[in-house]
Amino acid sequence: MKKFSFQERQKNLKYFETQELDLFIVGGGINGAGVARDASLRGMKVGMIEARDFASGTSSRSSKLIHGGIRYLENMEFKLVFEALNERTKLFEMAPHLVHHLRFMITIYKTSRVSLWKMGMGMWSYDLLALFQAPEIHEKLSADQAMMRMPSLREKDLMGACVYSDAYMDDARLVYETLRSANENNALCANYVKAIGADFDKDQKITRVLCQDELTQRKFYVRAKHYVSCVGPWTDQLAQSFDPKWKTILRPTKGIHLTLSRDRLKMENAVVMGAEKSDRIVFGIPRHEMILIGTTDTDYKGSPEDVSVLPEDVDYLMQIVDSYFPGAKIKPQDILSSYAGVRPLVQDQSASEGKTSREHSIFNDMHGVTYIAGGKYTTYRLIAQEVVEYILKHSSIDERVKFKSVNTARPLNEFTGAEECDAALTGYDKWKRSPALSLPELHSLVERYGLEAEKMLNEYPDMNGLEIEAAQAIEHSMCLNLVDFYSRRVPVFLSMKDHGLQTLDSVGAVFKYYLGWSDEKTESEKENYRKYVEQELAWQKATR
Repeated sequence: MKKFSFQERQKNLKYFETQELDLFIVGGGINGAGVARDASLRGMKVGMIEARDFASGTSSRSSKLIHGGIRYLENMEFKLVFEALNERTKLFEMAPHLVHHLRFMITIYKTSRVSLWKMGMGMWSYDLLALFQAPEIHEKLSADQAMMRMPSLREKDLMGACVYSDAYMDDARLVYETLRSANENNALCANYVKAIGADFDKDQKITRVLCQDELTQRKFYVRAKHYVSCVGPWTDQLAQSFDPKWKTILRPTKGIHLTLSRDRLKMENAVVMGAEKSDRIVFGIPRHEMILIGTTDTDYKGSPEDVSVLPEDVDYLMQIVDSYFPGAKIKPQDILSSYAGVRPLVQDQSASEGKTSREHSIFNDMHGVTYIAGGKYTTYRLIAQEVVEYILKHSSIDERVKFKSVNTARPLNEFTGAEECDAALTGYDKWKRSPALSLPELHSLVERYGLEAEKMLNEYPDMNGLEIEAAQAIEHSMCLNLVDFYSRRVPVFLSMKDHGLQTLDSVGAVFKYYLGWSDEKTESEKENYRKYVEQELAWQKATR
């Protein structure tokens, strides 16, 4: 595959200034990445910018699930669930190294809002909407069977449980792999570039967008036939910068997650924990590296970049965990890490945050900008397709014919189809590797990169696992600093007790070599990551 690095970023910025694009995308989260891939596969000249790092907003702060949304059945959102389950099936084939099957258990107690009978009906509906294509259909368990399956659960008042199939994934890396696929098809993408204004013609249509390179503060214009906003919770802010009369359309909600060691809370299946008397759901999700607990769902009024984990958020999740797993006696000191994000939900006048629909909206404003707002991570491929088709409906007949639809359900790259990932998992122990790379480290690389892991061994010899991932991130996901690497390219910040601080010297040396950093720059980047860790976990000081 083509490299997707800092050098390509520099080339893309120069191209932006000299060429007119077919499509210019503002926003480098999952929707922006999906639109860039779809449009580039059709043959469009595509440009995309992200004001921070790719996936640094909502797209790396999700519950990291690919799911239909079992609770949306209660809101009668059958179309949303059907679309999501259909897309889940496609993602198993598109990115099997990032999307993994997982069984989920919903326990029913005497105090639960939903009866075991009603939940069973919901399970049949879920399997039916999935067209019975889940890896396994649901099970209905008695109380005794549920306790045998999950001995750490609270047994008192347990009526039984239902077990069903969904999936967990690596949200940020799904963005990067989607962008790499777009890059392979000549989409021009750049992170740390911000849209700060626009010029308009006499009809108030945008003629060009003013951008600023956040690394150098240099300003330049980008011209395109079509412009699309994929900035998620920043939608209202961006629109108001183009049109001061813009009326807000979002109902942003805040969600936080906590991580625990796999040894601290034993669970093989994910557990769906209801807040009993509210319409919120909290998941306990076992992953390769950790247990993920979340999410909260509360209205959020601040700026998305200022969202943070507060002690009261932690208390809320801890109380729910304690009610379901009282014997585990989980304390704040057991929490490895945490993160907070903002969901860009579209206002629909719902009575509560949990009832607000996850449906997406696509529309044009008076300036000719196409906006995508709302939506579920799981349906990003379908959303991207709808966005491009919506744009083409407002285009010339020539463009509609020239940029007809393509198959975007194909694997994201040549190394990570289902067959390639299966081949890697069954044969990696025979691969040649350096003494610096242990077999468990190699297994981890294979699970995360599929057959591309063998290519990485050849490309970066004599490195250990984390160093290989650092080099790969720099050259193939446009990773520009240590904070972006530790917080998104790898799960180190979330899953390691020291958050990777002991590896800063070796990983910093990789960044220094590939990005040409000076000694002073390298030390500054290390300090930036230390500050990031302290800032992200500031709530811990209030709970000691």
